[in-house]
Amino acid sequence: MKNLIKLFLLLSMLLSSVYALAQHETNTSKILDRPLIERYILDELKELRNNQLKVKEEVTRQITSSELSVSDRALSYTTDTINNVFYIIAVVSSLLLLIGLKSFKDLKESSELIVETKIAELTKNYESRLSDIENKAKQRFELITKTQEEVEKSQKINALWKRVEIEDDLQEKLNLYDEILKITPQDIETLVYKADILLDLDEIRWALSLCNQAIKLDNNYALSHWQRACANAKLGNEDSAIEDIKVALELNPRLQDELVSEESFSILSENKTFKKLIS
Repeated sequence: MKNLIKLFLLLSMLLSSVYALAQHETNTSKILDRPLIERYILDELKELRNNQLKVKEEVTRQITSSELSVSDRALSYTTDTINNVFYIIAVVSSLLLLIGLKSFKDLKESSELIVETKIAELTKNYESRLSDIENKAKQRFELITKTQEEVEKSQKINALWKRVEIEDDLQEKLNLYDEILKITPQDIETLVYKADILLDLDEIRWALSLCNQAIKLDNNYALSHWQRACANAKLGNEDSAIEDIKVALELNPRLQDELVSEESFSILSENKTFKKLIS
């Protein structure tokens, strides 16, 4: 600050001198000839320049020192902050490890239990579906197999019936009926037609037995009662024959036209009840 004041005073003196020189041109040469004044001004300027350099150095040194101090404090603060953060993280991690260890274990066990339960449910569901599919497939296979068997049986039976229609030999017809009954033992129509062949072969009791078997299977089949009436008539069981005829006519009135032409009923021609049935 002092140096600035000195500089200001010197400049003022210099300006005053210049001004004085301008006002008094006649005295300029005399004033400039004074060597002490010049020397004084030059020395002062030199000293002022040196002082400015010293001030600049001092300011630079102080600024540098201040910046270094600030940098040191900032670096120290940063280091302390980072250390504190690491300390906090370490403490929090330790607390979580100590406090939450059991929770993590429970969470893991719970997750495993949930996953196992879900897998078990899905497995059970798929097993149930697979079982249903297998059962349906099995039922369908059994149905297809049964249908194929029925078709094969029907085809074989139809072939045997066609052979019966064109066969003239009674014994051979009887054999064909036996083959049909091997396939369908409870075929009422086959039993009745076989009984008819047996009546023609005079196997009356055998025919009666087959008729009884057919009636037992289906009591509403008219030809079963008709054939049994024929068997009973040949055996002389007129009353039984009349009763079977009545049932047969009740079940199938069209058999009324066959009463007169049926040879097995010739024995009943003198029976009053039979005559009434004919009339």
